[in-house]
Amino acid sequence: MYSNRDIFVGETIGTALLILLGAGVCAAVTLKHSKAKASGWIVIAFGWGFGVLAGAYTAGPLSGGHLNPAVTLGIAIDTDKWDKVWVYLLGQMVGAMLGAVLAYLVYMAQFNANVARGVKDDDSAPDEPTPTLGIFSTIPEIRNPVANLITEIIATIALVLPVLAFGLTKGLGQSGTQTLMVAFVVVGIGLSLGGPTGYAINPARDLGPRIVHTFLPIPNKGTSDWSYAWVPVAGPLIGGALSGLIYNAAF
Repeated sequence: MYSNRDIFVGETIGTALLILLGAGVCAAVTLKHSKAKASGWIVIAFGWGFGVLAGAYTAGPLSGGHLNPAVTLGIAIDTDKWDKVWVYLLGQMVGAMLGAVLAYLVYMAQFNANVARGVKDDDSAPDEPTPTLGIFSTIPEIRNPVANLITEIIATIALVLPVLAFGLTKGLGQSGTQTLMVAFVVVGIGLSLGGPTGYAINPARDLGPRIVHTFLPIPNKGTSDWSYAWVPVAGPLIGGALSGLIYNAAF
């Protein structure tokens, strides 16, 4: 249905928008000298949901708006169509990295201000720079690889299984309501299941920005935490595959 060119362009643009708004809301809430500083988890959850909304609606006419290797994998298992999977994955990774760079450029002044500036009012110690990885990628609250992996698997099933099931509801796709419903599901996952790991639920969303974070010239940016990076890749891929299998068995 979609050409390789359209899939690549659509997934690149759509995923870039997703990460621009998602990483952007994390930067807004996290960085010093941001007007949205410390506005909280609910703001982050809705920011990511709106990122999905903007990216998926934009990419939809070109590629169907997967924006997520876990979704692509679940659909491939459901339909047994694998020939274009690599194009989706390539576009998603390129888009995720592009979106991370764009988010950095928007907040470049705030990132550049992420330095220890003299001393505090009581002259006791210099201000601490803000760790920046959480703006781009996920960090678990409790580092337990097994528990973190299980969280990502379950949270991804909570995303991909409804995505597949929405296709059974007549008229959702034609009206565009399906994309809106997916965005609300992402908000719900963030509010309900995002506490333990930060809910990657998307390998490209975590890996692409983590790669960019490694190379960005952010002062005092902190670690890119590559020892954890396999969890938000493996967990969503397993969750996406299980969603496809569950969907085929149950529907």
